[in-house]
Amino acid sequence: MNYKDSAVVNQYVQTTEAQQKLYKRTLIIVLMSQIFGGAGLAAGITVGALLAKDVLGTESFAGLPAALFTLGSALAAFIVGQLSQRFGRRYGLSFGFIAGGIGAIGVIIAANINSVALLFIALFVYGAGTSTNLQARYAGTDLANEKQRATATSIAMVATTFGAVAGPNLVTPMGKVAEAISMPSLAGPFILAAIAYILAGLTLFIFLRPDPLLVAKAIAAKQQEQHKVAGKARSVQSEVNRLGVFVGALVLVLSHVIMVAIMTMTPIHMQGHGSSLSAIGMVIGLHVAAMYLPSLGTGLLVDKIGRTFIVIASGVTLAVAGLVAAFAPGDSLFWLSIALMLLGLGWNFGLISGTAIIIDSTTINNRAKTQGSVDVTVALGGSAGSLLSGVVVAYSSYAMLGFIGLCLALLLVPVVIWARIKQKNNMAI
Repeated sequence: MNYKDSAVVNQYVQTTEAQQKLYKRTLIIVLMSQIFGGAGLAAGITVGALLAKDVLGTESFAGLPAALFTLGSALAAFIVGQLSQRFGRRYGLSFGFIAGGIGAIGVIIAANINSVALLFIALFVYGAGTSTNLQARYAGTDLANEKQRATATSIAMVATTFGAVAGPNLVTPMGKVAEAISMPSLAGPFILAAIAYILAGLTLFIFLRPDPLLVAKAIAAKQQEQHKVAGKARSVQSEVNRLGVFVGALVLVLSHVIMVAIMTMTPIHMQGHGSSLSAIGMVIGLHVAAMYLPSLGTGLLVDKIGRTFIVIASGVTLAVAGLVAAFAPGDSLFWLSIALMLLGLGWNFGLISGTAIIIDSTTINNRAKTQGSVDVTVALGGSAGSLLSGVVVAYSSYAMLGFIGLCLALLLVPVVIWARIKQKNNMAI
């Protein structure tokens, strides 16, 4: 941070009023970027598995594209977390979104020259946009107080809804656009993704000033200095709650694995029962809406009634989603829509409550780095889930995938209750 940036940051350190103004302004910038980011996110979700099936000629590896871009998102999550911790959210998030846009351009080129190798490499790079879209939710929380954290996270996710819901429903129109310029129709959604991700990155790079994380660090440094002057020096490291980080990470990983595994194979399952691309796009659109649209209500609930209750709600909702998916007829748009909407809602509960637990359990001096590391684990879990989901369906059935999701979801309930009891016992000592 240069002298000019340091001077600007210090202006916001002095008064709470200035900090709250910057907090609100940051939320607006994050909202803008997330609208674009959501649109970019939808392309890989909706047509990635279909693209793999066409290229490879088998359903066994239909989860490979999702595995590749979630694996790419794992690497990007680490890089974005490290860049954000060192240079601020602006540089970290801008890098991630623009990298995702470059990956989408690579997919378009690969589809046109029919290169499997380039397609897989490009999907890997495209994953940077996926993880950055999730990490952007943290930017709004840097200046939030303890009772605003889940709500700030949820506001960023609500903004994603606009782009993410529109994206799957633009699959058919974008396919026609691609055909009109002599490209394969499945490349069309990635044209949208390339534009959307790059716009999201430029929005953050241009407007996210001063950087909220750098301001939050400066505020923390001032408070630490005041404690020292008052003879109340304390170790920042002692404030890190390792149990909380573990539990928050586990909630995020399990809810993400279940969601990605079932979501990845639903387009293949529907296509196998005669559903059109438009019908598949509608179901995925409803799923993505359920992932993001309830966020504001979820954030308020997490802040008002607690993290533990919403984690339990996540486990129960995901379990019911798995059960409905297992028994839903393959040609029933209604029941598959219900299953996917419940799947999205359960993921939403898990993401916001797990994110709030992570924020509560870290300090500003290690928060971005820890958040990036946790999101690496989440992405790796999603990669494994998407890859194994294709194998499960190929060698067993879509119904079995639903039952596996049900069992994994129910694990959340005893884990969070155990953590709550352990935390109370530690406080009593």
